[in-house]
Amino acid sequence: MLLALCTWPELAARLATTDAIVIPIGSTEQHGPTGVIGTDAICAEAVARGVGESADVLVAPVLSLGMAQHHLAFAGTITLRPSTLIAVIGDLVASLRRHGFRRFFFVNGHGGNVATLQAAFSEIHAEASLAGRTGGLSFAVHNWWDGAEVVALSKELYGDRCGAHATPPEIAVTQHLHLEAAAKTAELGAFNPTCGGFGDAADFRRLYPDGRIASDPALARPEHGARLLAVAVDEATKRFRAFLATGGA
Repeated sequence: MLLALCTWPELAARLATTDAIVIPIGSTEQHGPTGVIGTDAICAEAVARGVGESADVLVAPVLSLGMAQHHLAFAGTITLRPSTLIAVIGDLVASLRRHGFRRFFFVNGHGGNVATLQAAFSEIHAEASLAGRTGGLSFAVHNWWDGAEVVALSKELYGDRCGAHATPPEIAVTQHLHLEAAAKTAELGAFNPTCGGFGDAADFRRLYPDGRIASDPALARPEHGARLLAVAVDEATKRFRAFLATGGA
């Protein structure tokens, strides 16, 4: 069930039986010469919707802007500051909490969001603790691309050319969901296995001139994306059910 397609009476009725919600979060950023700008949001939303269908849980609209300052040297990237994203997550949670939601399961599509998500949760818990009240909220983040089953299938399909950004798995999932993405081609340089650290946007562009990090997105195929998405949804659904089974702690 998608929150965006519900009426408020439907949501009020839903809240009488559950306090959990799935929230997809991605980014709007470059994904190498052949990957679409919306890759991270597209993938996260698709996995979250799959969890919604499999587990009969409400799914919030995707947060398509994330913390992507390091990609700003490439055209099309839009970023939020970490502090801004923390504030956005705080307001989102506060809004949903007012209606009765208490357990928040984030399906994440962008590695750059991880630290900020955890900081946002800490801010929310700290506010409750400092005010001397029981927060009663639980959070979990599931990075769809690094679950054991997705990693195993990615290894089977792409060997050691998966990399860390503009990867064949995420490109393949977008190709499966949007076939026009499969038609995007570009001359890729030689495969570079280097996967090092970076700081600001200029540093990233210097280290990774075409936007890729140790990846070979030319290996991606729409049919791979169908397989990867199915595995990702199954794995995320299992993680969500485990989150509920432990009380969402």
